[in-house]
Amino acid sequence: MLVIIFVNMKRDSYVTDKINKDDIKVVILAGGRGSRAYPHTDYLPKPMLPVNGQPIIMRVMRIFADQGYKKFVLSIGYRGDVIVDYFKHKSMEWEVEFRDTGDETDTGGRIEKCKDLLGETFMATYSDGLARVALDDLVHFHQAHDGLATITSVPLTSQYGTIESTETGRILSFSEKPMLREYWINAGFMVFDYSVFDHWEGENLERDVLPRLCNKGLAYTYHSDAFFKSMDTYKDQQDIEELCSSGNFP
Repeated sequence: MLVIIFVNMKRDSYVTDKINKDDIKVVILAGGRGSRAYPHTDYLPKPMLPVNGQPIIMRVMRIFADQGYKKFVLSIGYRGDVIVDYFKHKSMEWEVEFRDTGDETDTGGRIEKCKDLLGETFMATYSDGLARVALDDLVHFHQAHDGLATITSVPLTSQYGTIESTETGRILSFSEKPMLREYWINAGFMVFDYSVFDHWEGENLERDVLPRLCNKGLAYTYHSDAFFKSMDTYKDQQDIEELCSSGNFP
């Protein structure tokens, strides 16, 4: 997990241009094996695992499409034929292109192999993260700084309950899986200028590409308090299903 500790710009400092959404394509990383969700990904690629009766990749795409970003490039690999076949039989108003980036290509390489399909500004995200990010605000924030990459970050939610106590050990309170606001994590939902490829180094997006952009002062983060949930494991898939069935999924 990439933990982000950059300082965000103030919202009132934005100087924005009009967003031409027809010129912005969304690259979705949909080619990994999803080994942490095994054995369910032995027969289905992870982006096709269902969330309340619909593949999670469709739910990710709807986050963008519902906000007017309807041009997608799916960077496929492992069992990509299943994804292509699914969309061939769907009738929708979205523009969907496919790029087979190979079974073993890492996240940074998957985006780079799509670059000939992209315009001056493009967005990118994973196929397993759901969030209520205000995408226009994200793009406006990207337009306002002088970097080449913007990464949405959300507060880290502890996977454990925490205890607050006095110096003598007397317990004052319990918090069940609190937000840890001193730490911000990569939620995906990224915006790039095409010229970022002049500085694109390494195969892994999180370990190579983004840290090297940071070292050059070219990466910024857009802080968001939006709901965020990633589906890294089969248990995560069950948790999201439970949120949907209980009516508590934002």
